[in-house]
Amino acid sequence: MTENNLVNNAINLVNKSDIAFTKFITANDTVATGAHQSGFYLHRNSYPLFFDKAGVKGSNKDKFVKIKWQGDFETESRFIYYGTGTRNEYRLTRFGRNFPFLQENNIGNLIVIGRITDDYYEAFVLSSDDDTEDFLSAFGLSPSETNRIIPKSNVIDIDAKLEDLFQSYIETLKVDFPTSTELADNARGIIIKAQNINTPEIKKMPDRELLRWLDTEYQLFKAIENDRYAPLIKNPFKSIDDFIKSANSVLQRRKSRAGKSLEHHLSKMFNIFELKFDEQPVTEGNKKPDFIFPDIESYRNGSFKTDKLIFLAAKTTCKDRWRQILNEADRIRVKHLFTLQQGISSNQLKEMYENDVKLVVPKDYISAYPKEYQRKIYSLGTFIKYVDYVQK
Repeated sequence: MTENNLVNNAINLVNKSDIAFTKFITANDTVATGAHQSGFYLHRNSYPLFFDKAGVKGSNKDKFVKIKWQGDFETESRFIYYGTGTRNEYRLTRFGRNFPFLQENNIGNLIVIGRITDDYYEAFVLSSDDDTEDFLSAFGLSPSETNRIIPKSNVIDIDAKLEDLFQSYIETLKVDFPTSTELADNARGIIIKAQNINTPEIKKMPDRELLRWLDTEYQLFKAIENDRYAPLIKNPFKSIDDFIKSANSVLQRRKSRAGKSLEHHLSKMFNIFELKFDEQPVTEGNKKPDFIFPDIESYRNGSFKTDKLIFLAAKTTCKDRWRQILNEADRIRVKHLFTLQQGISSNQLKEMYENDVKLVVPKDYISAYPKEYQRKIYSLGTFIKYVDYVQK
């Protein structure tokens, strides 16, 4: 099956199944962390995929199922909740010999699992950045919004206060959809107001707050889609061409939102920490790196010390695309790359670091990477401290 067919079939699986789940394959799944657990670790919110009720601490429970992988081969697998002793986790185990997707080179691939009947499931594993982003865009998700049940509609589960703030904002909109900058700014303002978060709290835990901003923007975007597309959904399309045109418009808007979101929120975080930087400046060959610290003027000043210059690219996924940043700023040898990618194989990381690409990821994502590279990866907070130190 070709890659293009894989992503289309993964999308179709979500649409035809009664419940579906997606996550990135992490080092913990492949035992690349050095841990002894086996099988895919699934977040506690995944239990409805297999069980009627959540597991209860103090006892284990399991369910045996058949899973068809890549539309090709089947495994007799076991979904288990470990609740005894110190454990409190769900895992999908038992795949038989020569199962390909628990190998270390699958770290960072996206797995999609859907329930067809009570004991029969299908699953697809997507390996390329393009396929991953096409799949996530089809459902309006970003990489930070994985490791969870995939919503089967635009209905979102949010608390009443947040819902009221969303609705108040939507009522002020004089356009169908705000720009990506306006959407990011307003989502951030809404969650800060809802949670009563002040600047010192943001500066204390920037990694947590960044992910909270991203998640709130996703929820707000969904709320706007619900409001704007309600008439479109209720009324029948006049033709297949009209349907395709509308579907493509929705998909393109989702892709655009996800592509710009990370950059917008990082920019705001750097402003909160009062760092000096330029966003999307022009360097050699009309290249436009996402961030240059302290500014493009210093970069273009040949007498400015190169060890005072810092480069940061922002890519939601980067398994394939990290090479794109290598020639974006010739004066800066080490290229920092912020990503929401939850795991990359040791072989790929080795190649990245050999090419002086240093990863920056949300703090909670570091454990998804192979153990031997975890100390080399910066959290957002660590990167900010590094920039602040260089600029002093």
